Amino acid sequence: MSQAIDAEKQRIEQSRTGAKDWRRWGPYLSERQWGTVREDYSPYGTAWDYLTHDQARSRAYRWGEDGIAGFSDNRQLLCLSLALWNGCDPILKERLFGLTNQEGNHGEDVKELYYYLDASPSYAYARMLYKLPQAAYPYQLLIEENARRRGTAAMEFELIDTGVFDEDRYFDVEIEYAKADIDDLLMRITIHNRGPEQASIHVLPQVWFRNTWSWAPSSKPSLRDQGGGLLLAQHEALGTYSIAFEAADRLLFCDNETNFRRLFGASSAAGYC
Repeated sequence: MSQAIDAEKQRIEQSRTGAKDWRRWGPYLSERQWGTVREDYSPYGTAWDYLTHDQARSRAYRWGEDGIAGFSDNRQLLCLSLALWNGCDPILKERLFGLTNQEGNHGEDVKELYYYLDASPSYAYARMLYKLPQAAYPYQLLIEENARRRGTAAMEFELIDTGVFDEDRYFDVEIEYAKADIDDLLMRITIHNRGPEQASIHVLPQVWFRNTWSWAPSSKPSLRDQGGGLLLAQHEALGTYSIAFEAADRLLFCDNETNFRRLFGASSAAGYC
């Protein structure tokens, strides 16, 4: 039996007996929190319309989070995921796009290309592949063409049908997670340009706390720059963690708060939404 299998058997046994909680951190972020009943406060239960994909980047979720290649603690308090920008899209690629139940001719449907390639039961290792087009993501075309194809007999219009991957003009974005210990987690991102020409891509790993302080009395957690690409993350329930970025160009901070000005035309709260 290989050493890798022996090590994983040991981690599973430690988790089973409570000696070590190897599943404290894992792929617990959902693929899609927007447009679901989990975040629905509409008067008539119209979850797909209440919190749209367009609103998702400006609204603080209440009951969960979403993200590409997301990892978090098992209470989903401190979250880690990946944002990407190809220089053409009007927004960052932070979460998966899809059609709502009314927009898709076969119901709800994610319109992305991604693959979960590997994972151990303890989540000590996990690997995912996401494919990012180098051209602008065809959000509106996917909505309009699928609306035109209404009816159960019609084929779904998928992302690859739009031609955005023609001539292999896309990036393979490989995301790996590995644990040295239950609270010692490494995230590695490897980018491959599959196209025939050079192309630029902006890679933005993201760390944030789920907003629990706006809904119930609790202290607001903090992320503080310690210099040298090191962050200090503090949460009253989760504890204190250090987060290090290798060769980061710069660190950008915002508040995980709803942007009331953009969404509802109301005065925005203090800070950076």
